[in-house]
Amino acid sequence: MCNVLVANVLGAQVDWRERKKAETRGRLQEHALRLFLERGYENTTVEQIAAAAGVSHMTFFRHFPTKEDVVMRDEYDPLLESLIASRPTGEPPVARVRAALRDAFAAIYPQARDAILVRTQLMLRTPALRARSWENQHATQTLLERALAPDGDRPALRARVVVAACLAAIVTAIEAWAENDGAEELPDLIDEALSALEGIQT
Repeated sequence: MCNVLVANVLGAQVDWRERKKAETRGRLQEHALRLFLERGYENTTVEQIAAAAGVSHMTFFRHFPTKEDVVMRDEYDPLLESLIASRPTGEPPVARVRAALRDAFAAIYPQARDAILVRTQLMLRTPALRARSWENQHATQTLLERALAPDGDRPALRARVVVAACLAAIVTAIEAWAENDGAEELPDLIDEALSALEGIQT
């Protein structure tokens, strides 16, 4: 009984710490995006972001190694990987990615839409962020390949090409969405782009 109680207390403490970390990250990102819009990305310092969020600049760096990371970092890739991996393995790869993205957007898009739009527009308009986005795309491609590979095997060239095509379709849809200031809804555009890719496959 004592061991169970201790385990529950320790688990609650871990959960509380993780919630506090998530809240601090969210607050830093929220104030960073607001300041970037008001002052411009280059004219906003880490110290200003930290002060607006009510934390020290050292706390900022515990959550985000660089100023770029406060824009680039999110928790979406692990969610997408999990959703793809949970799809039936008999589905065609593009269909698996398309269905997983629908589920992911259902979970995050309603409350995160405006922040995603601001972040995307900042990435497209800011040279330093645009350069980092290429690194992120490579990481996402590796993630998609891993999620689609059976039993964690290294995917064959054909599978890697399919993943690269999916990512190109997704990025094209995201860029069109941001360039049009979010006039259409991003999930619809991505679904349309992947539908077009499925049509080419068949």
